[in-house]
Amino acid sequence: VQLQASGGGLVQAWGSLRLSCAASGRILSSHIMGWFRQAPGKEREFVVAIRWSRGSTWYADSVKGRFTISRDNSKNTLYLQMNDLKPQDTAVYYCARGTDWSKLPSDYTYWGQGTVVTVSS
Repeated sequence: VQLQASGGGLVQAWGSLRLSCAASGRILSSHIMGWFRQAPGKEREFVVAIRWSRGSTWYADSVKGRFTISRDNSKNTLYLQMNDLKPQDTAVYYCARGTDWSKLPSDYTYWGQGTVVTVSS
């Protein structure tokens, strides 16, 4: 399985970006897909997860109400719509696939290469 994240870039505060994560292999109904981010000098942190089958979601408090995760089963693609971006959202964003309903990076087996999001003030 390969995950290819894209859509990052430079945006001003309060702007929006949409990240995509295309999976080369099939995403099964039992899989959990997540977005994580890692800012310079910080540990990788959980952003949001989605159950591929049910579509149920779990957001980190820091992004709740601003970010929206979605999926397109037919395209095997995961999305992250990010609105009202803040400078503290600046990070490398990673998509990942796992099987546990978890916010721990160690519970996710497959990772994309990351896409850089920079929010200027």
